[in-house]
Amino acid sequence: MTKVKIVTDSNSGITQKEAEKLGIFVLPMPFLIDGEEYFEDINLTQAEFYEHLKSNANVLTSQPAIGNVTEFWNKLLTDDSELVHIPMSSGLSESCHTAEALAKNYGGRVQVVDNQRISITQKQSVYDALKLANEGKSAAEIKEILLKTKFDSSIYIALDTLKYLKKGGRLTPAAALIGTLLGIRPVLQIQGEKLDAFKKVKTVRKAKEVMIAALDSDLKNRFTEYAANGEMQISVAHTANEAEAKLFAEELQATFRNVPVKFIDPLSLSVSCHIGPGSLACALSRVL
Repeated sequence: MTKVKIVTDSNSGITQKEAEKLGIFVLPMPFLIDGEEYFEDINLTQAEFYEHLKSNANVLTSQPAIGNVTEFWNKLLTDDSELVHIPMSSGLSESCHTAEALAKNYGGRVQVVDNQRISITQKQSVYDALKLANEGKSAAEIKEILLKTKFDSSIYIALDTLKYLKKGGRLTPAAALIGTLLGIRPVLQIQGEKLDAFKKVKTVRKAKEVMIAALDSDLKNRFTEYAANGEMQISVAHTANEAEAKLFAEELQATFRNVPVKFIDPLSLSVSCHIGPGSLACALSRVL
């Protein structure tokens, strides 16, 4: 039987150490910081990344170089194996489209899955793919299943500051100033392809209430059948806000007793670059 290897990128939040334990492979995402290239979890830690943000360094996201991607794949394909490559959503990065184009040169041995995930929902896709591979599914079969279930997730993110949205050009300076003066904290959402506005609140407590209500609505409406079958799980993510994330996870578990809280992870640095430290996020994912 052909061996199927699971590949993702560091936007999934899976560290190199965790990948080694799981038996999967993580392509590190590059960043340009004041013109110098860094690679997530290779020569750029979470702590170092936020220090650069705090010092007002010019931090830019980037996609892996074509040569780095093909070299990564080629090393994994030296034996009789296939790859399932799960990148971050094509709606948030061109790296997915690049990988899809490159995969055409591999005669079907590399299956790129654009299932519109990032961070903790992307991480769950990796776990799902690993489970399916262990069950004997081929790379093409795994891709088909992940694409069919790609919208069975949602993420809500409460920001601590509007500074980084303004800096990244996703918010006008005037809107950022008004938001700061009024103490507005936006709650964003990721539903498939893009990061978008959801609600505007003024306190952390209200932001949590909004996110809890959103999860409740999703469980009762979008994911009713899956929730009834015990197929849904909650995850929590944050940007340099671990203590608050752990408390939020406890609150979510107390609220949704029949839906387990699985992951408490830092948000992808590619998202963190645009929203800054202090944010809090929660997500729902269907477990295959």
